[in-house]
Amino acid sequence: GTERLIPFDIIPRIIPAHEWQVMAKGCEQRVLALNAFLHDIYHEQHIIKAGIIPAEQILTNEHYQAAMQGLTLPNHIYAHIAGIDLVRHSNGTYYVLEDNLRTPSGVSYMLENRKMTERLFPELMTQNKVLPIHQYPDFLKSTLLEASAATNAPNIAILTPGRFNSAFFEHAFLARSMGVNLVSGGDLVVKNEVVYMKTTSGLQRVDVIYRRLDDAFIDPLAFDSRSMLGVPGLMSAYRAGNVILANAVGTGVADDKSVYPFVPDMIRFYLSEEPILENVPTWQCRKAADLSHVLANLPDLVVKEAQGSGGYGMLIGPAATKAEIEDFRAKITQTPEAYIAQPTLALSTCPTFVAAGIAPRHIDLRPFVLSGKTVRLVPGGLTRVALKAGSLVVNSSQGGGTKDTWV
Repeated sequence: GTERLIPFDIIPRIIPAHEWQVMAKGCEQRVLALNAFLHDIYHEQHIIKAGIIPAEQILTNEHYQAAMQGLTLPNHIYAHIAGIDLVRHSNGTYYVLEDNLRTPSGVSYMLENRKMTERLFPELMTQNKVLPIHQYPDFLKSTLLEASAATNAPNIAILTPGRFNSAFFEHAFLARSMGVNLVSGGDLVVKNEVVYMKTTSGLQRVDVIYRRLDDAFIDPLAFDSRSMLGVPGLMSAYRAGNVILANAVGTGVADDKSVYPFVPDMIRFYLSEEPILENVPTWQCRKAADLSHVLANLPDLVVKEAQGSGGYGMLIGPAATKAEIEDFRAKITQTPEAYIAQPTLALSTCPTFVAAGIAPRHIDLRPFVLSGKTVRLVPGGLTRVALKAGSLVVNSSQGGGTKDTWV
């Protein structure tokens, strides 16, 4: 295997309990609305009929899966595991940067960071009444069990693309922590619309699959026929109600960055509540007025691909060269619907241990929201830190690291 090191900063990020309570309620509210939205767009489509979101923005989205239309899921839950990325403005306000509902990763680093901190500073943990997070694997297992209709001890498996995937450590870590099987596509077979796992003692039925594969790869009969990672016939078993997939197929339409600006409207529409957490102001380049504003102010804005991830496909205007700005101008002009833009926020920083000593570095936070019969969060999340001085990109693929998060 290949070593993949993600730097760990020993100085924890500290969040007072009263701030965390607001953030947790805001994340819970947001995920409830997003699950309601996903159920709606695959059924009655009330939000489209009400004119709140344009139909073409949903129905032509590459993550909208026609195979999910009319399929009713247990408890109407599509995103059993969600990662909500938050940033804290220098004025103290928390903003939601993006929602991750497909295969959100990073929770294993949250748990490993805590283990390292406990070994390094055991006395600090007890003196400062830091709330525990070790119960996350138990919460995750309970959430997956609650999703199944099986009455007798549902069998759970984690479906991984394999050891060459960048998050394979996490897949193995969670399987070990929950005491469930880690499987790849070749370990599963579908017979009579039921999923079985191949074992040394014969076939064993699987009731819940926590899948870490993207939609396109999970079933070569239903999606990409070239996929060697998935399970032929898995979608037929899923549509027959004989297996639960967490997260559900088609959840990507809700974490598309062009749908993100509508989440506050979803909260008002489905929950009849005002949003607890604010969105970052966002310009959608598909709109003519927004496009002209973005093109006129590119050096001051952050531009993102609507379906991008991992910190790729971004322009950070204030840090970009003239050539990079002009290159992005051409891309946006050619396919405006593929981009959104946001102002450059004055993100808060956290003391960080660097070569020269201790210095401020920009951070974000990803709490993990589990949706079963109840919504569960552990007090904390994955704090990512931009280790390069002045950088606003915290992704590990772009040179970022992680910190332990103390509530």
